[in-house]
Amino acid sequence: MFKIQLQEASKRFQYEWIFKNLNLELNQGDSLAITGGNGSGKSTLLKCISGVIPFSSGNIKFESDGTLIPESEWYQLLAISAPYLELPEEFSLEELIKFHFKFKRQLNKIQPKELIEILYLDQHASKPVSQFSSGMKQRLKLGIALFSDVPLILLDEPTSNLDRKGIAWYLDLITTFQKDRIMIVCSNEPREYEFCKQKVVLEDFK
Repeated sequence: MFKIQLQEASKRFQYEWIFKNLNLELNQGDSLAITGGNGSGKSTLLKCISGVIPFSSGNIKFESDGTLIPESEWYQLLAISAPYLELPEEFSLEELIKFHFKFKRQLNKIQPKELIEILYLDQHASKPVSQFSSGMKQRLKLGIALFSDVPLILLDEPTSNLDRKGIAWYLDLITTFQKDRIMIVCSNEPREYEFCKQKVVLEDFK
């Protein structure tokens, strides 16, 4: 059983507190929406959970079957899709997917060709990612995150740049592939996190 615990987790930049004294426990299969106004710190909290930036005070624990997991190993257990994450655009779509799965195990042993079809990008397998539209890049980010065989999925504004068909595609993927994983979604759009069973409003932790 995989579990994440935040205890009195707080973050500040200089003299401004982004959030304070956040206590949270997420177990395998849980889903959490992190909401709040623009600039409230949703992305900052997500980065803290991922280990990219440290909390100012308090702590966070990753556990597997009651055993603490060292912070140096967290990256192996999570996948993230976010607007601020850059893709290596000199790669073709096929090359990028193969490169990604050198570092992460594929969910259900999915092959690049299958994933490309699920992303509705089969006409673009050999095209450089630099030539993709913003919507195509977003589907790619979501695809490689959701099809990574990891217990923690972090999604920041998951339907940004997606049209109505793309939003329906995202929700269908979540329904099919959330399974026994922890899913955390940062968003102001209820349609993006309507499946989440728990919710944190960051304004409540200022």
